Amino acid sequence: QVQLVESGGDSVQAGESLRLSCVASGSVEDITLMGWYRQAQGKERELLTVITNDGDAKYVTSVKGRFIISRDSTKNTIYLQMNSLLPEDTAVYFCNAAGPRVGMEYWGKGTLVTVST
Repeated sequence: QVQLVESGGDSVQAGESLRLSCVASGSVEDITLMGWYRQAQGKERELLTVITNDGDAKYVTSVKGRFIISRDSTKNTIYLQMNSLLPEDTAVYFCNAAGPRVGMEYWGKGTLVTVST
């Protein structure tokens, strides 16, 4: 089992930046991919970005160029640097980790980001 704990959510003004963190614990050696999702009120959860153990990162179009995912393997932590935040970035942000076998997927409880004008 893997446990994920997010932190860093806050209320900010549009245009500001924020950095989220996600610490993994437990059977972290099973993790092959980690990522960030978000869920706005009344909407489905959406994938934002993923990063492999080798540091290869992918982004969805809506956040590419504004958000940056990174990892510190020594701390079992991934980060999401969010720049030029927009009101539509308001959501609960979730950390996700996946392993190589079916069913090996884990979620954190989320951290709330609120962006106001």
